[in-house]
Parts: sequence; structure tokens; C-alpha cells
Amino acid sequence: MTSVQGTSVDIPTEDGVADAYLAHPGDGLAHPGVLLYQDAFGLRPHLRAMADRLAGAGYTVLVPNVFYRHGRSPVFELPEFIDTHSRPDLWDSIGPVMQSLTPELAMRDAGAYLEWLAASPLAADGPVALTGYCMGARLSLLTAGTYPDRVAAAAGFHGGRLATDAPDSPHLVAEHITAELYFGHADEDPSLPPEQIQLLEDTFTKAGVRHVCEVYPSAHHGFTQADTAAYHREGDERHWAALLDLLKRTF
Repeated sequence: MTSVQGTSVDIPTEDGVADAYLAHPGDGLAHPGVLLYQDAFGLRPHLRAMADRLAGAGYTVLVPNVFYRHGRSPVFELPEFIDTHSRPDLWDSIGPVMQSLTPELAMRDAGAYLEWLAASPLAADGPVALTGYCMGARLSLLTAGTYPDRVAAAAGFHGGRLATDAPDSPHLVAEHITAELYFGHADEDPSLPPEQIQLLEDTFTKAGVRHVCEVYPSAHHGFTQADTAAYHREGDERHWAALLDLLKRTF
């Protein structure tokens, strides 16, 4: 592990300014870029720690506040340990904000995030990698299909509603994807039932997308997030191994 520097940055978008966290090795050199997409709880210390860990492995990592239209992070007042079973009221504020981030808006923003990384002297030239969590897994998949020439690899973990019958379902971008994909699903996740998992797998295969989709046993939606009640240590460790392996193959 190398020394890591982390800082807050602002990213101009078509609709305003997105605050973000940037983590990178402390050597001042350019390293492969990684765009990390948040879960519904937003940009917070745990996600910064995840970015720091990736930076320590040799990457320049950008974590945007995708909810920036609703304010700078933290957008929500969250407890240090997030348990939505004991605090179901959290969804009263988070839910509407999530719904307001349409695929169209999210992909417009994705272009700004990718442009910012491309212009950063701390990010190496060429395509970047993506990783996303919960709702961020959907954003990762959509970004890989919307900006195929900018994305070399994309990962998603405990994503929900990845392959639905909606006209804007994320899996429908598969035909445009050129990146290698890795998706780690939670086996106890009602937001991604077995039939969606199968449809996603079939769609990737039919489109000729290089991919691995795996179901993590005894894992719930959110299993990588150590500051939540959904955390599953074994699944999280497996996620890190899979993600770092994907990045090594890519860069």
C-alpha cells in the first residue's frame, strides 16, 4: 500500500456543480482512473475510506455526490451506523431524492465526471474503470453502455432493478458495452430476484459482453457497506478481491 492523498473537489456539470472526493497515490504521478458510484446513503466517511483503499492499490479514484442537485454532501443527516430497520424514516428523505435522479440526468452527469477525470493530471490517459454500489451498480452499468469508448471495465455490487421490464432498464444498454464487466449480487436481495439475475446474464451473453456475474451467499443488499446493518464481512472481502482483480486485468 502506498501513501494516499484525499481532497474535496468540485466538478462543473450542465446543471450546476457536483462536489466530490478525490483519492490518489501520494507520489503526484498519473494513475489509472476509477469512478466510484455511491449507494443511496451518499458521499460519507465510509465511501471516502473505500476510495482511499483503492488509491492505496495504485488508482486515482473520484467519488461524486450524485445527489448534488439537492445540496452538497452530506445531503442527508445519517447516524454513524445506518440501520434502516430501526430507522425506516430515513427513506422518507432519501427515497424522493433517489427517484429524482433519472437515468437521463445521471448519464448527463456521468459525462461531466468522465471529462473531469480525463482532464486531471492525476489520472492516466485512456479509458477508466467504474465501480458502483446498490443504486451505484445501476449507474455503473448505464455509464458503461452510454460512454463505451471511455470505460474499460465496470463493476457493480448488490445492485437492484438491473434487469426489469421498464423501457429504461439498465440491462438494455448491453449491446453498446465494450468494457469487461463484473457484477456481484446478494442472494438475499428482493430488489434483484433470480429472474432478473438470469435476464441480466442472458442479455450480456447475447450481446457478447465479457462479463462475470456471481451470487454471494448469505449476503444482503448493501453487504459491502461497513457502516450499515447490511454489512457482510465475507461478502465484502470477496468483493474487494474481485474488484482489484478486475482492475489489474484492465490496467
